[in-house]
Amino acid sequence: MSEDWQKAMRQRIKTVPGWDVETSLPVGIPRHWLSLSQEDYLMCQRNKDGVPLDPLLAQALPSPQESLATKDEAVDPLGESRHRILPRVVHQYPSRLLVRATGECPLFCRYCFRRSLLKDQRSWLDRKSISSISSYISAHPEIREVLVSGGDPLTVSDDRLEELFTAIRRAGSAIVIRLCTRTPVCLPSRVTPGLVDLLHRSKPLKLILHINHPREISQEFILGLEAMQNAGLPIRSQSVLLKGINDRAETLAELFSSLSRLGVEPYYLFQGDLAAGTSHFRVPLSKGLELYRQLRQRLSGLELPRYALDAPEGGGKLYLPESVIGLEGKTWILEGPDGRRHRYPEET
Repeated sequence: MSEDWQKAMRQRIKTVPGWDVETSLPVGIPRHWLSLSQEDYLMCQRNKDGVPLDPLLAQALPSPQESLATKDEAVDPLGESRHRILPRVVHQYPSRLLVRATGECPLFCRYCFRRSLLKDQRSWLDRKSISSISSYISAHPEIREVLVSGGDPLTVSDDRLEELFTAIRRAGSAIVIRLCTRTPVCLPSRVTPGLVDLLHRSKPLKLILHINHPREISQEFILGLEAMQNAGLPIRSQSVLLKGINDRAETLAELFSSLSRLGVEPYYLFQGDLAAGTSHFRVPLSKGLELYRQLRQRLSGLELPRYALDAPEGGGKLYLPESVIGLEGKTWILEGPDGRRHRYPEET
């Protein structure tokens, strides 16, 4: 079983004939993902800008739009470099530490906000880096959570993952590990009995699944989900609001209600980040606010995620609509919990 997911990683689609796009983000598409699409990826319909119409293929296949950057976009849209304390470690919020454990992913999502940050960091953390992380946590008792992210941490073996988890536990036995991953959705064969056992032994651990569209909820994903739930793992979801993919109230309501019925708590719906080459995915904030208003009418409190935006230039996470001060021309003025004001463009 353990070899199945590794074979699936090796067999990912890594080139798309006729669509060579100059981008820092490689192509990597699991065949499971392609099986959920409704068109052949080689002959799929695309819009006038070259973006696939199928909501799953649009997330996976490159398009010429990726080579275009607007004046508001940045290589590091969340300003993570401002809070970096080690090469792949970010300490922005006092109680939480972010570890970018790898730059590898089973599926390279075309809207990735770290598309440029991780191009030279595809490999897993080495032992020296893991030791430095453990030492830093030990020296900062205010840290209550460690977000293990990437890329996608579940692209490595259980042994390497356990080495990192053990180092975190050594530094703080009560620290909550927040494992951020898309792998159980796009490469469900990765959810092996060995992985489930490791995650169970690593508690307190919370699994945060990245999922954007109802068609991503496959039977294979559900089987893996049940195995993790039977091990007592709390699981939440996060989604990105994406133009032409899930920017309809009906689509989002189906996604979040389906996840809730499966025992996954909808956690975040993110407004698109200002990452270079991703403007074709971003939904205007005015439309996002209207969609969220409709979702509040359609969904229960258990089904409704928080609508959030990461303020540009390291401004931190803002909740919507409560952070909205107003619209000045084509710029939204948003206020964080610390009273600082931030600007985010209203795009067409």
